[in-house]
This record gives sequence, C-alpha cells and structure tokens, in this order.
Amino acid sequence: MTKPNVILICVDEWRGDCLGAEGHPHLQTPNLDELAGRGARFRHAYSATPTCVPARVALFTGQSQERHGRVGYEEGVPFDAVHPVTLQGEFRKAGYQTQAIGKLHVYPERSRVGFDEVLLHDGFLHHARRGHRRDFKFFDDYVPWLRRQPGVSADEEYLDNGVGCNSTVARPWDKAERLHPTAWAGSQAVEWLYRRDPTRPFFLYLSFHRPHAPYDPPAWAMDMYLDLPAFRRRVGDWEHHFESVRRDGYHQLSFGTLPEAVTHRARAGYYGLMTQIDHQLMRVFEALAEFGLSDDTIIAFTSDHGEMMGDHDFYRKAVGYEGSARVPLIVAPAASDAAAAHGAVVDEVVELRDIMPTLLDLAGVPVPESCDGKSLLRFVRDSPADAPEPGPWREWLHGEHVYFGQSLQWVTDGHVKYLWASGWGTEELFDLDSDPGELRNLAPLPEHAPLLALWKGRLIEALTGREEGFVHDGELVTGAPVVTMLAHARALANP
Repeated sequence: MTKPNVILICVDEWRGDCLGAEGHPHLQTPNLDELAGRGARFRHAYSATPTCVPARVALFTGQSQERHGRVGYEEGVPFDAVHPVTLQGEFRKAGYQTQAIGKLHVYPERSRVGFDEVLLHDGFLHHARRGHRRDFKFFDDYVPWLRRQPGVSADEEYLDNGVGCNSTVARPWDKAERLHPTAWAGSQAVEWLYRRDPTRPFFLYLSFHRPHAPYDPPAWAMDMYLDLPAFRRRVGDWEHHFESVRRDGYHQLSFGTLPEAVTHRARAGYYGLMTQIDHQLMRVFEALAEFGLSDDTIIAFTSDHGEMMGDHDFYRKAVGYEGSARVPLIVAPAASDAAAAHGAVVDEVVELRDIMPTLLDLAGVPVPESCDGKSLLRFVRDSPADAPEPGPWREWLHGEHVYFGQSLQWVTDGHVKYLWASGWGTEELFDLDSDPGELRNLAPLPEHAPLLALWKGRLIEALTGREEGFVHDGELVTGAPVVTMLAHARALANP
C-alpha cells in the first residue's frame, strides 16, 4: 500500500475563532473553510503553553508541558539535546522525505530537528538580541532572498517599513506582493513540489510567520477590513486582577489600553494577513492537484497560539483566555481515504500535542512511546459498524504559562474554564457556553461554589507534586516561587 503524503500547515498567532467555517462575522477564509469540509474541524483546540517556543515543542514532540518541560517562553535551549524524538523524525525513519518551510523557532536556528532540509523564516526580533542583527544568513533564508530581488536594496532590513514584530502599529506592505514573507512561503512550497523525490512519500511542514505582527498585509487585504464596525473596548468584571501590570498607551504592550482607532487598524491588518495566507494556501492546494497528489495527501492546519487583540485590554498571547489559548485545528485525511469524515465538527477538548500521534496514525507510522498526546483518528475517520467502541476521551485539559513574574494556570473542557494566578492567588471561572467572551467571573458567586470546587480540584490534581510547590496539603499555594521546568531542560542539554 502506498503511504500518503502529509502536509502540516502551522501559522503564528491565529485565534481559534478566526475562520469563516467557525462563524466569524467578517473574516474571509474560503480555502480553509473548504479544507474543513473535507475533514474535521475541532471547536475546542488549545495551545497549552500559548507562546511560540513551548507551543512548537508540543507540536513537534507530541508531549504535554509536564513532559517536555517548556512552561514559559525562553530562547537558547538546544532543541535536539532536549527533544530527540520528533514528528518529523518519525516520518523520516519511516522513509518519508521531510521538508520545513518557514518558521521553526528552535535553537540553534539552523538546527534541522529531524527535517532533511529547512528553508527558514523565523522573523526578526529574538535573533537581534543575540547579535545577528545585520547578518540574516545566520538565521534566515527569506531576507537574503529578498535582497537578491530586482529593485530591492542589498541591505534591506526586515523592519524598514517602520512596523514591529510585537507592535500594534499596522500599515500595508510597501513592496510587490510576491516579495511578502507570506507569498515567499507559498512560492517556496510550490517550487519544492518540483524538487521533491518522487519515489518517496513526503512530510511538509509549511509554517507561516504571519498573522503575527508586523501587521503589514498587502493593501487589498487590509482594505477588506478597514470598514468593519469600529472596535469597541470590552472588558470582563475581573480585569482589575491585572491592574499592577497595566501599561496604557504603549504600542508593544501586553496589558493596557490603546486608542480604539489603533486597535481597529491593527485588527484590519491582522485579518488581512489571515486572508492573504488563505489565498496562498489555494496556490499550494492547486499545485497538489496539478502534480496529481491531492488524492493521496493528508493536510492539517493549526496555529501555535492565538492573539488577544484588545480582549479585556490584553494584546499578544501567553494568557489562558480564549483569544490567546484557543487555536484553529483542521485535519483532512487524504481524499482517497474511504473512511474519512467530511465536514465533521468535533466538540471534545484537544491540544497541539495531539497532532503528532494523529498524523502518524493517519499515515500508518507507529506512534513513539514518548508521546503523551492522543490520536484524533476516532474523530477524522468514520469507524466501521463492527469496530470496538474507543475508550473515553480526556475530560479536561491543563494549560499554563510563566508570565508577569508568576505562573498563570488554567484548566478547561472547552465549556467551563478555571484560571488561577500563582503570584496573586486570583481566580476566574467562566461558563464558556453562555459567556464565550469570558466577561463574567463566576468564581466569587456563592451559587457557583460547587462548580468552582470541581474545577479548582482539577487544577490541584494537575499541579500536585510539581517542583514549584504550587500545592501543599491539597491546597493551592499563593506566592509559591516560580521554578520553571526549563532548568531541567537546560540540565539535559548541558550534562
């Protein structure tokens, strides 16, 4: 039996509610909507550690944060030494040609982490901190390519248009659209299909840096969303919990207020980047058809985390609220897979670590014991009538991130969510079905005490035995020192 090809599309900072198929009132994502119709869309998919580095570790290893050790954002931990078993490495061992195009966000930057070849574009900011500001060839293939293009300066800088990688400043792309990083990734994927080894199945990791800032889509894409109803600030009744870290008026803020017009324009740029990515995916899907590969290719789409985009005065990510932690997830089996589910909408709670065992399962490649994610095969394939009933799915999911000098902890099943800040001891409890915007905190209300006890107990269960000392005598400990498990990761990397 011929093994199917596999494409994993990962975008950066794409909210879980930002799909036309999800019912978004304004966003246009026609090609992703069609992809969802070919497979399964997961309504309650999360990134358990919602920033770039730890989320991608979960994606590549199929592991929870308790196992892979990355409970916050930190650069400089060698990937291969700490995480030797990867999704791409398992495909490679199974005879697949493995290729990465776009963002990896591993260290050292030129590590291949199981891929045969990497065409890299990670963005800019984190590399500048390590002294490579002027010589992109150390860590990037896109900018050196850009500098070779007709009409582009040989010393072109990534931020020459004045927008930043963590800024709410938005403006249209200032060059030809074909030179945009999103178009570059799409073009490289199409060109790679010409160069691939036709005698082997392939695993392609196509990773777009956008819609992460800079919010700089082509003018046509930004124009689509500038005339939306004006952005209006909406905050929950719990926002005062974060008052000590407020930083109003700062365009690279994490928490604070900005003029509503600024957020309105940032949102237009953010949505424009999403539609641009969707159009580039059409190029890739059409190329698959032209090469006769569509029927035999599994395609999955997800993001490393979301973007708060002004919800409750938050911007960027790392918090456990829906805008940050919830991500899109679509898994479409190969068209030739007679058991593939079509247009399925899955209500169970899932996480990035579930993608590795799912893709390996769909391709008939053994899942390594190092994975603690769960295969989603039961949701993306219709089981035959005589198949045994699969075991119970997970009841709830635990997520966390070190942020604001403490550990922000949360547990959810996609319908109810409980959040606890280890330094402040603040609690929030939301009924996501009736309050998807997380506006009303139920935790202090006596009538919801039993629900609070249930979900607080689940977090205590998840944290019992952790080295940080978050739990003592069966209770959460406020003010426990945050000893990140990254210390363990460094020990493995530097024995």
